[in-house]
Amino acid sequence: MKSVEDLEDKNVLVLGMAKSGVSAALLLHRLRANVLVNDANANQPQELIEKLENKGIRMVLGEHPANILSQNKIELIVKNPGIPYTNPVLVDAQARGIKIVSEPELAYWIMDSELIGVTGSNGKTTVTTLIQLMLDDNKKHAYVAGNIGVPATTVAQKATAEDKIVMELSSFMLAGIDRLHPHIAVLNNIFASHLDWHKTRENYVNDKMNITKNQTKDDFLVINWDNTEWQELAKRTQAKVVPFSRQGLTKSGAYEIEGKLYFKDELIMEADEIGIPGEQNVENALAAIAVAKIEKVSTAHIKQVLTTFGGVKHRIQYVENLNGRQFYNDSKATDIEATQVALRSFKKPVILIAGGLDRHDDLDRLIPDLEPNVKEVIVNGETAEKFKKIAQKAGISVIKDSSRVSESVEIAYQDSKEGDIILLSPAAASWDQYKTFEERGDEFIAAVQNLHKGE
Repeated sequence: MKSVEDLEDKNVLVLGMAKSGVSAALLLHRLRANVLVNDANANQPQELIEKLENKGIRMVLGEHPANILSQNKIELIVKNPGIPYTNPVLVDAQARGIKIVSEPELAYWIMDSELIGVTGSNGKTTVTTLIQLMLDDNKKHAYVAGNIGVPATTVAQKATAEDKIVMELSSFMLAGIDRLHPHIAVLNNIFASHLDWHKTRENYVNDKMNITKNQTKDDFLVINWDNTEWQELAKRTQAKVVPFSRQGLTKSGAYEIEGKLYFKDELIMEADEIGIPGEQNVENALAAIAVAKIEKVSTAHIKQVLTTFGGVKHRIQYVENLNGRQFYNDSKATDIEATQVALRSFKKPVILIAGGLDRHDDLDRLIPDLEPNVKEVIVNGETAEKFKKIAQKAGISVIKDSSRVSESVEIAYQDSKEGDIILLSPAAASWDQYKTFEERGDEFIAAVQNLHKGE
């Protein structure tokens, strides 16, 4: 871990608790900063509060006081990624010229390890996990961190110069970087997403592209080549561009042709040998292959990882086969594009469980993906009425309401037949009813298990 001497005695505000905020506060305390933690939610887990109290770290919970910056002479803010820059404290900070960074940026300041950064609208977690599995061995460790649920500041303190950190970076995180510099950056794809936060698609794209803004000619940008916009974005980097293409549009990186996966002119494996279903997972595999080959991982090990990998929890996660009905948990599908990807993964009849926080997205974009195989839609949450309307437009005759995901599972099972797919893929965030998408997905899994117990 590198020392950061200019943080000693500096007045630093950590805005937002959660796991990453607590981790950042503890690191800043270790670096001898004067730390203040502020969260508008007073109802914080007691164990997190005790962690900070035991170090003597000050907290202000339950509100964002208007004078918090001036009263505490704040010189730096480390913010929770989800807090928008329209937050009054951040507006005041920008007016005062106070630097605002995200928790991964702070982690980078102390990082000894090589950094591999992964971003994109969809597939980030799967790609991050695949890369970590491909790079980790008995001699050197590869750690995952970031948006995957592991605070970057926690991992950066234990990873050595011999290790690698594979960091999943959301657009929210990338909006708050300054010096963060991945040796290898991965841009999996970019769609319209989180526009309630970013306001415009241009802002969203620019924040995503921050992943490569500090890269040089000695670094690598691994980027999806199957869209002309993404090809144009590749011109904005100083790094060496390594493309990947499921459509075989390039042979200078990783690509698929006639059901076979290659890196440059080397055959890696058959596409249908990948252990998780769907065209999107071919793209995820190609991105991971490109990184692994840059890092000189053997083809045998790459193939072993891809054939045995069973998927990431909450991301088109296979849960169970109950009396010929297959249940899949895709709670991480918090936007339209992710649900489109999930629906395209199945050819059998689908009962779709959908709905959640209303971000005012254009749900009509889902209609072409609902039409082929979806036989029934069960809706809940703020977007329930909107989902009913698009399901009707898609010609789906069975549309039902439910109060929660657990009730949706019961309805779906009662209505299903042998051979059906029962899929939770909400196309919406979880925050109207659940604290996290993980909590929503865990409720789905528990409900499926309860069905099994009742048989």
